[in-house]
Amino acid sequence: MTRQRAKHSPGFRVPDVIAQKRDGQALSADTITALIRAYVADQVPDYQMSAFAMAVLFRGMSVQETTALTLAMCASGRRLRLGRRGGPNVDKHSTGGVGDKVSICLAPLLAACGLRVPMISGRGLGHTGGTLDKLEAIPGFRVGLPFKQIERQVRRHGLALVGQTRELAPADRKLYALRDVTATIESIPLITASILSKKLAEDLDALVLDVKVGRGAFMKTTEAAHALAHSIVHVGHGVGMHVSALLTNMDQPLGRAVGNALETREACELLLGSGPADLLECTLALGTELLLATRVAKRAAQARQMLKDALASGRALQKLEAVVKAQGGDPRVVREPDRLPRAPHRIIVQAKRGGFVHDVDALAVADVCLRLGAGRTRADQDIDARVGVWLRKKPGDDVRAGDSLAEVHAASAKLGQQVAAELADTYTLGPRAPASQPLLLARVGRKSSTKL
Repeated sequence: MTRQRAKHSPGFRVPDVIAQKRDGQALSADTITALIRAYVADQVPDYQMSAFAMAVLFRGMSVQETTALTLAMCASGRRLRLGRRGGPNVDKHSTGGVGDKVSICLAPLLAACGLRVPMISGRGLGHTGGTLDKLEAIPGFRVGLPFKQIERQVRRHGLALVGQTRELAPADRKLYALRDVTATIESIPLITASILSKKLAEDLDALVLDVKVGRGAFMKTTEAAHALAHSIVHVGHGVGMHVSALLTNMDQPLGRAVGNALETREACELLLGSGPADLLECTLALGTELLLATRVAKRAAQARQMLKDALASGRALQKLEAVVKAQGGDPRVVREPDRLPRAPHRIIVQAKRGGFVHDVDALAVADVCLRLGAGRTRADQDIDARVGVWLRKKPGDDVRAGDSLAEVHAASAKLGQQVAAELADTYTLGPRAPASQPLLLARVGRKSSTKL
């Protein structure tokens, strides 16, 4: 089988494109399209694409250039064809955080409210967890579905929880792998195009972005988070999607569970009606954005009530059971989270003195979980779904000496004891109750940005 040669624009030379961007010049849409086509056709070597990515990192891209890059990357593969007979198609994307299991809670809630959610997620890398790894903690659950099966499942159940297929935005898959090893991950135009090329291929009407901000996030400052949110919102609208973004606090872990099976357990518990308040608040806020964007709800209060009703009635729980069964998993796990895999050793982290919890460092907790084997530092690493940390105390909680601050779930008793000592140091206690820190920081829309 011969590979079809990419159609280059007249005078197209990759070194010239690199030099133009290196010198801060704007690239035409035709040039960007030709570059991406040639790269996917293996006519641009990785060393040249690495140079291009580094030039973009240093020189940036205009909204017009980033839009062209997004469209070209989406056009490199197939697009889902879902139609609109069953309701609007929506999705949510998070920039990654510690304890962020919102997708597992939010997707069935939205499906229970009449939206269709072809949720294509990723794996964890570094200190942030991945939705696919959490879902694979469910015995038998398959995240790799064929293209047609994803379409059928969304039409039937209103929901699919899957990974990126080979046919969907292959240019993004190639370029992302290259960026990961060439220190160009942080480029806002490249992040924007990476996210939106996949979401555009999902045939979406609306997308909400959860931009995590703080120690446990990739975006450490609100300024950087705002820049990314504005880029994705404006480019998203330019390619025909309704996009909004919420900036959410990631100085503290979200919820109490960090680790794949533990986080899946906590997500199921939320749908059963007993999840932590911060996880519920983040889930409701993101869901409200999408119900308003698709005009399924006219007011925020109405949207929140719809989501709460879907939760209280058990409809969201039934949606998750249906999708787990459809994707080969054991649906009993949803109502009986004890069926999830468990680590053989549990070590209690005790408070050495009393007081109030002022801080739990999200990044330090994530590093502990990495040491336990809950995450990966290379894409080819295996993870242990059983291990992680359950935070018994969080900021604002009253603590007495000897109380349990946290519980370490470990595969090895020796390693568990070692990281338990480190985990104790992530807690900061004080004599008085601390001021509460907001979870929702800001909302970014196409026309305005609002502090929450």
